[in-house]
Amino acid sequence: MTFKNYIKKIHLWLGLSSGIIVIILGITGCLYSFEEELRPIIHDYYYVDQVKNKKLPISQLIAIAQEANKKIHPNQTLSGGRILNDDKRTVIIWFFEESDKDAIWYWNQYQNTYVYIDPYTGNIKKFENYNSEFFVFVRMLHQTLCFNSKIGDPITGTATIIFIISLITGLILWWPKNKSAVKQRFWFQWKNTTKWKRKNYDLHNILGYYMLIFALIIALTGLVWAFECYDKGVQWLFNGGKTIKKEKLVSDTTQYSKNTATDKIYAATVKANPKAKSFYLFLPKEEDSLATFQTFVRYKNRFDDISMDFDQSTAKLLRVTTYKDKSGGEKFRFLNYDLHVGSILGFPGKVLAFFASLVSASLPITGLLIWWGRKNKKKMSSR
Repeated sequence: MTFKNYIKKIHLWLGLSSGIIVIILGITGCLYSFEEELRPIIHDYYYVDQVKNKKLPISQLIAIAQEANKKIHPNQTLSGGRILNDDKRTVIIWFFEESDKDAIWYWNQYQNTYVYIDPYTGNIKKFENYNSEFFVFVRMLHQTLCFNSKIGDPITGTATIIFIISLITGLILWWPKNKSAVKQRFWFQWKNTTKWKRKNYDLHNILGYYMLIFALIIALTGLVWAFECYDKGVQWLFNGGKTIKKEKLVSDTTQYSKNTATDKIYAATVKANPKAKSFYLFLPKEEDSLATFQTFVRYKNRFDDISMDFDQSTAKLLRVTTYKDKSGGEKFRFLNYDLHVGSILGFPGKVLAFFASLVSASLPITGLLIWWGRKNKKKMSSR
């Protein structure tokens, strides 16, 4: 057997072994590409009934949501919230409860409730079961096949590694032997007489070639969530071979109070970032007097995002972390999601990621048809 024949065998059997999972990952990747744009269109409870002159204090909104959710989910604890810098949008308050961390399916591991509340009236628009939301289901199917992470991550991660190898072996097989074959490898040369087998072969080879780099980026960034060792290894590499530990801040225990300075903290965050897209509040647990109150500020440009740490009782600003303040590994990890979904290039990047995912999902199908056609051709010729 020649070198290319060995590569062909490797390409074939790897493709057949991981094909179904790659199809699932590709299709769910397509569906999730525009989740940020589609969610406000699908869910009407993302919007208030009427814009008014004055909003209620964020602490009051949290208290209303907490009291209402406790009647339905008494064991869930308050974990944070999100406020969009848009007068038409509702405020989101999060509640969390761990059910069974060893459960097989992700929806049995924990229960999250998102309470959507009108900031002008305090009326609750929706109690959303986080695990049942459509795009959450799509993301978990994409990430773990809906299993818990201990089961699902190795499965999708292994399939992704096989897919990466398939892309590389596919490029080797695609590489033209001579100049006369170059033209056919770069674009479709279809005629009215072109048979479906040839069209299928071209779809597999030509589309696979053009989306190769983008599919590799999506696959390599996806491995970060699948394997912790890969995540740490890549960060270590970007840190120049060093493991960097971030200094942990603590609140002033001498002034600790259960009545946290939530309103002051939120007001300070907004004042420092008036043009931000949204604000995330990560509330410390009531029993943790040392924890800081963290806020995360999201801008349209990912490089402008910042995080802020406050003393949970005095509202004193303890630290501001910008993108420039992060280590090389932290910078990579911070941008990994945006690289994975293409949003680092804005909407055009998401479109590109969508088509790369679509082509990736089609490759196992067109590849199977090529193999099936050749297999039947051999059977016919042997008769």
